[in-house]
Amino acid sequence: MKWLMQYFREIKLNKLILWCYLIWYLVIITFHFDPTPKIWINAMGISVVIGTALILSVSNSNDKVDYWQVFRLYLMPFCVSSFSSLIKDQGFIVIISPKPQETILAILSCVIFLLIIGAIKFTNREIKQEIG
Repeated sequence: MKWLMQYFREIKLNKLILWCYLIWYLVIITFHFDPTPKIWINAMGISVVIGTALILSVSNSNDKVDYWQVFRLYLMPFCVSSFSSLIKDQGFIVIISPKPQETILAILSCVIFLLIIGAIKFTNREIKQEIG
């Protein structure tokens, strides 16, 4: 748990945006989940093909392997593929659900996450000021 708090204390804006993407995905998938194996097998196949291409495009033989980045580069095509399959013909405008409650819940979930991160960062700043 300590490493997670450290991670969130030091998180940068680009990673916060990625976390909000994941939160949005999870909220919408909760409403539109379909257990059909074909959706998930296809998403995994797309993930392997595109994830591998992404790894090859950003890798340098001299670099140390960043397993978190590798995970993200495989996860993103999986999420995009499964998301697009699940919302097909559902009336979405890009990623916005035609049902306002779904979109509001996704936005609210991201806002709550950002408020929690803000509180973690603020608390850490206050502790550092008291010590220093």
